Amino acid sequence: MTGLNILYVEDDARLAEDVAQLMAAEGHRLSWTASGEDGLKRAGAQAFDVVILDRMLPDLSGIDIVQRLRAAGIASPVLMLSALGRPENRTAGLDAGVDDYMAKPFEPSELVARIRALHRRAAGQAHSAVILFGDLECHVKARTAHRQGRHIPLSPKEFALFRYFMDNAGEVVTREMLLRHVWNLSFDPQTNVIDVNVGRLRRKLEDGFNAPVLETIWGTGYRLVAA
Repeated sequence: MTGLNILYVEDDARLAEDVAQLMAAEGHRLSWTASGEDGLKRAGAQAFDVVILDRMLPDLSGIDIVQRLRAAGIASPVLMLSALGRPENRTAGLDAGVDDYMAKPFEPSELVARIRALHRRAAGQAHSAVILFGDLECHVKARTAHRQGRHIPLSPKEFALFRYFMDNAGEVVTREMLLRHVWNLSFDPQTNVIDVNVGRLRRKLEDGFNAPVLETIWGTGYRLVAA
């Protein structure tokens, strides 16, 4: 993936500088503004690969910006980066048209990973008939999984989980991301439902094969790796 063209709307100049340096280190180009109105104008005048929005801006809220972008037909993927990280805040952002929501403070590596994942999905890679990663295949329309050409029988929920891991292959997937995108929950039900389902999927993908493909990142989540 070549460097992305990113718009960042954030009134904290120090944080904006940190994020700009982080994106530059990844080969991305970041355009920053502290004004919500200016950010809205820039997003309307130029196509950005990803838009990062603060939620609380002095002149126009991030929620207002994303609603006006969507109303104008601007489909650039939007990541909201906000100090408001409660479940109801996240839900409001997602309902307004935000594609992903991260609370401050955040891990720089996770921000980078989420931006890459947003761009992949927006570029249509996740909607191919077949998604390939290492020796794994995800047949989207047939809703089937294969490894080294061998069919791996999965339940509907296991396939949804597998599809999400394939969409984000090589990136750390947090429990929060799985709850939101696979279980459609905006809160943690405080059960082991994720661990149980990931465990079942891991066994099915790895039993009878030499190399593991689904690793646990302790304290964070999981990552699909190429065998």
